[in-house]
Amino acid sequence: MEHPSGMHGMGSAVSFADTAGAVLFIAWAVAMWLAVAVLAYANRGPVRPWLYKTAVGLIGLGVVGQIGHFQEHVAQAAYWIANPYAPAWMTPWAHSLARGMGQVDMTKPSLGMEILHLTGNFIFLAGLVGIVQITRRVTGHLKSRKWARMGVWMQGIHGVEHVVLTLSVALGASRAIGLSTWFGLIEPGPALVTYRVWWHFVANLIGSAILAVSLYHLWKEKRMVKAGYDEAGAEEPTPAGHAQAEREPVLAGRP
Repeated sequence: MEHPSGMHGMGSAVSFADTAGAVLFIAWAVAMWLAVAVLAYANRGPVRPWLYKTAVGLIGLGVVGQIGHFQEHVAQAAYWIANPYAPAWMTPWAHSLARGMGQVDMTKPSLGMEILHLTGNFIFLAGLVGIVQITRRVTGHLKSRKWARMGVWMQGIHGVEHVVLTLSVALGASRAIGLSTWFGLIEPGPALVTYRVWWHFVANLIGSAILAVSLYHLWKEKRMVKAGYDEAGAEEPTPAGHAQAEREPVLAGRP
């Protein structure tokens, strides 16, 4: 969204709740990407039972984050439908987070909003990467992994868009520069608000649909995926008289 300095609530005083919410939201994103790094590294070695639970938690946090993120874009689109010529709008809780994040440079009123959406997008992207990671130990074709990879590519491009938007404002551009602002060529006003509201709404609608399809297939394929992590127990000596259970499908790294 392109948020003028006179937008509702953007110029109000920053409260402790605004600051605490901003810090926690950014910490949420950082923690998820630390988990991504740990999973990517640990999945190269022997199977460990905690890997599966960590990946499930990462996916769950990504889903929760995207539900909150997408509802913000739905609310903005609904507000535009009711008020197509009004200034850009955000929900009160998004305003609070944006005010808290905007403290990094109070001379740039829209910077907090850009950081907020950048953070939300990277939380979503981490959740999609979590699906790719949790299916990594299963060889062959998995629909959940196929859709998650598609989502990673799309959301990765969307994330780059938000990086560019945020950096352009942070570096002093008079307005955010990116695909969703037509590289800053659209003058502030109803045309820019309309274009950016619907650009990001459609991008998040498609991304959310890809996530939903990937999760649907992951649920159907959960036994195959879980079997890859159950193999951790097969590496340990088994009691006499207990034959090792035969497992399907073929697991990565096993004959």
